[in-house]
Amino acid sequence: MNTAPSADGLPSPSEPSVSSSAPVSAQGPEGDGKSPARFSRRNLLATLGPLAAAGAALPEALSAAAPGASVADRSSSIRITKLTATPVARKVYLKIETNHGVTGWGEIDQLEPFVAAMLARSLFELLDGENPTRIEFLWQKIYRSHRDMRGGPFMTHTLAGIDMALWDIAGKLWGVPVYRLLGGPTRDKVRVYPSATATKVGAGPEPFSGTPVDMERHVRNIERARKQVGPAGMVMFDAHCALPPPFLIQLAGAIKAYDITYIEEPAVPGNMEAFKRIKQHVSIPLAIGEQARTIWEVLPYLTERVGDFLQVDMAHTGGMSQLLKIAMLGEAYQVPIAPHSVTTDLGLSASLHVSASVPLFLIHEYYPSITPKDLVRKTWEVDKDGNASLPTGAGLGCEVDEARLAELSKQPAKPEWPTRGRLKDGSIADY
Repeated sequence: MNTAPSADGLPSPSEPSVSSSAPVSAQGPEGDGKSPARFSRRNLLATLGPLAAAGAALPEALSAAAPGASVADRSSSIRITKLTATPVARKVYLKIETNHGVTGWGEIDQLEPFVAAMLARSLFELLDGENPTRIEFLWQKIYRSHRDMRGGPFMTHTLAGIDMALWDIAGKLWGVPVYRLLGGPTRDKVRVYPSATATKVGAGPEPFSGTPVDMERHVRNIERARKQVGPAGMVMFDAHCALPPPFLIQLAGAIKAYDITYIEEPAVPGNMEAFKRIKQHVSIPLAIGEQARTIWEVLPYLTERVGDFLQVDMAHTGGMSQLLKIAMLGEAYQVPIAPHSVTTDLGLSASLHVSASVPLFLIHEYYPSITPKDLVRKTWEVDKDGNASLPTGAGLGCEVDEARLAELSKQPAKPEWPTRGRLKDGSIADY
């Protein structure tokens, strides 16, 4: 058989000249089985048609027998082999291991730690033997695994820790910081607070209507914070869901709209009408979303236009994967993220990667004192003006000292069940 170059430069069989009237085989003509056949292109296509249809049906049959098999990464043999959950104080540290020796770290925050650790160990059943780089697939696999446990703090906070660890592994495999996998950095540094140029004033439970003394106390706290950071600094006011709408509306009327950057957690989640009422009467921008978990809980705040900043927490909302999606939703509404965070440097590093890679961002919460001494080795620093450098190195850019973790895990610690939500008459209040 002769060969001729193909379009890609490789040799390919040259096509013979086939005429509709020239015999090309010793078979008989159609119908008589004796004389030479007249084998045309039309005959050829008619013959191959059923074979092509059968071949096209094969992948569907395989997919039905093993969902996901047709999209599996056949070029990679890396698989998840182990998950270790270690409670320390009010946190749980997750370590996910693979058969290639590459490991990832994550953090579970703001849950009863021993329950969260048990849940993470149980969810390992859905991770065992999977390719850790299929991050979105594994997120969906866990989140949608049980129709009666979808969403909620225990599922999404625990899933956030797993998601962090998977991104850590992916970055290490590629040898790049995770923000490179998220589209690359959109900024050179990430502003954090509290700092010399940004601070936050907190509030505790208050009655439904305040007195002049109540109002003046809060106004003085705000004035003190403003003097601390100067006229060019940022002052945030955290209502902690603890100021009922009438009280918050009164307070907002006692200060100038530009005195504070935003009011954080203006109302208890669950009643959109309360947020709409506050937005209608308060000219100060509102930051919402600290307790909103996943894109589905954030979306109503955007569609109802009651939030000016998305103050979501990466460790509460389902991890880096969800924070990235939430930032994209906010971009469509011109609402930047201003992430809440009370994690250690491990969780904060994960959140910094997302904050560094999205276009609309304001500021990030960060408390260095939360991280136990010598537990987390990070690759970023905060300068005197309150700007965090971008993490360097592969993955999240931080590592956990396992010897120190083992030491801390042996120290007794009681779970935190807050009792500060009390009014003067002893009744329970939101906080």
